[in-house]
Amino acid sequence: MCGVFGAVHLRGRFDADRYDEFVRLTDLVAYRGPDDSDYRGFDVKSGSTEARDGFDAFLGHRRLAIIDLSVEGRNPLTDDGRCWILFNGEIFNYVELREELRARGHVFRTETDTEVVLKVYREFGEAGFDRLNGMWAFALVDLERRRVVLSRDRFSIKPLYLLRRDDAIYFASEAKQLLPLLPRREMNRGVMYLYITQALLDHSSDSFFEGITSLKAKHNLVLDFAEGTIQERPYWDYRLRDTIGERAALEEFSALLTDSIRIRLRSDVKIGALVSGGLDSSAIAVLANRLLEGKLETYSVVSDDRRFSEEAFVDRLSAATGLRNERLRFRSEAALGAFDTVVWHNDEPFLGFHAIAQFQLLERIKQETDVTVLLSGQGGDECLLGYSKFFFFHVEDLLRRGRVIEAFRHLLASAVKGTVVRQFNLAAARRYVPWRRAREHFPYVLLHGKHEPVGRAATLAERQCLDLDKYSVPPQTHFEDRNSMAHSLEMRLPFLDHRLVEFLVSLPVALKLRDGWTKYVARAALDELPAEIRWRRDKQGFLTPEESWLRHDLRDRIFAMFKGKSRLHELGVIDQGKFIESYRQFLDGNRLVWYADISRVVIAETWARTFLN
Repeated sequence: MCGVFGAVHLRGRFDADRYDEFVRLTDLVAYRGPDDSDYRGFDVKSGSTEARDGFDAFLGHRRLAIIDLSVEGRNPLTDDGRCWILFNGEIFNYVELREELRARGHVFRTETDTEVVLKVYREFGEAGFDRLNGMWAFALVDLERRRVVLSRDRFSIKPLYLLRRDDAIYFASEAKQLLPLLPRREMNRGVMYLYITQALLDHSSDSFFEGITSLKAKHNLVLDFAEGTIQERPYWDYRLRDTIGERAALEEFSALLTDSIRIRLRSDVKIGALVSGGLDSSAIAVLANRLLEGKLETYSVVSDDRRFSEEAFVDRLSAATGLRNERLRFRSEAALGAFDTVVWHNDEPFLGFHAIAQFQLLERIKQETDVTVLLSGQGGDECLLGYSKFFFFHVEDLLRRGRVIEAFRHLLASAVKGTVVRQFNLAAARRYVPWRRAREHFPYVLLHGKHEPVGRAATLAERQCLDLDKYSVPPQTHFEDRNSMAHSLEMRLPFLDHRLVEFLVSLPVALKLRDGWTKYVARAALDELPAEIRWRRDKQGFLTPEESWLRHDLRDRIFAMFKGKSRLHELGVIDQGKFIESYRQFLDGNRLVWYADISRVVIAETWARTFLN
């Protein structure tokens, strides 16, 4: 896990002053890689390296050492001086790939996964990146073929921002590294519109900064100087599998999840796991602990306010499995004190205050433990249909197809068991409502834009893929990457192993939603977990007292922001007077004003003051 910066001049060359500038932009995110750094200029057009006074490509790297801690792992890395790689992320199946490549005659000089990527490219070209199982954002400079190749992982886990300006392309781990290269900072009004009205973030390649984009997940960007072309090409897409029976499905799910965790335990530094008391994180922790023969350390955030604490479920999990667990006490004052810092690290607005609470949790882990890598349950809800929306999408689909009795059977079973139906939140469903019917809920919005058809999908499998690719996973991995890397920690996500994702997307709906239960295949297969965890009726997620914060702790701050000189008002995003009216209605208990809608405006205002002043 690391921080990268790179630049490619498409026609001319950069001078020595730009080299020093690029070094500074690399070091702007030194917290992403505090262990080592290196920088290198290339003349790709003539096929030479060690260029500093006149170069057309630059690679800068900040290293967080995880695998092969020696200096041999320093980036940019090469095996013969003709092909170089700048790497951020981890390739978890690098051991198996290395053995395959050795059998094909390749010789390795390091123990890194980075060198494996280099050899995969040499053997199979950029199309071979579909063999990689991991999370990554990397750049390859191929001097022999006079080309530069950028690549990003399948599920947007690792960021790679792009800026094209004055016949040059710049790329970086964080948007803040590219901001000094803009002639002026301007807000992307379309992105802000969808964020405020539909809670959308990272659903497209556009960022909140006009001119800065992201490389698409599961894509390569090939800059070919020999051919004079720039092409963005996919290297992977979903391959849906044939249907299998229930017993075989339960066995394969358990095997795939276990193997995903097994290869994500490969590390030369200490690994721990985050445990919330929910099904996904508990499953990962218990299986990882078994693989590590009881040596895994886990961490949970707990609150003095029992309404927002999962401690009771963590207690049951630890007692039933013998899992070692350290409780980190959650304090609202400390979390809210980090508000501005979290906004700065994230570069763009995030979707709720849980990102701030997670930042505090990771800060505590960094300060109080010696762990560097953490396993997380992120992605489980999207793969297993854990969110309540999937249940209602399925019911809607059944009704549309005339299967009324089956639809009502699902609704009745959920009501009797006290699961999804009892947790329905109309306000949270607004993002799926056409804008012409939802605009009344945002009387303060001045922006105009095109509504994103978030609820439109032909099948539930297509709906799952949309959430994995656009609507759910990208905003979650966004803040998880920025929050963890702010503290030089690496997060690994076993549920986003592409083998497991393809298997779960391909499963019949009846193995994911059954008798009012979501995540059925996991509940039925994971008998290592106590029944209280496997068959939990409620879905809590990462709890924070967000609504209470808005009513009490942040009240004075919000009034000061929007009664004074609101930056969003100046930018024509909102009418600050009408927003204050909506906020007062929220304080008076009007349930039609949802707390999350208020939160997003507050977060966006803080972002605008941080980056657009």
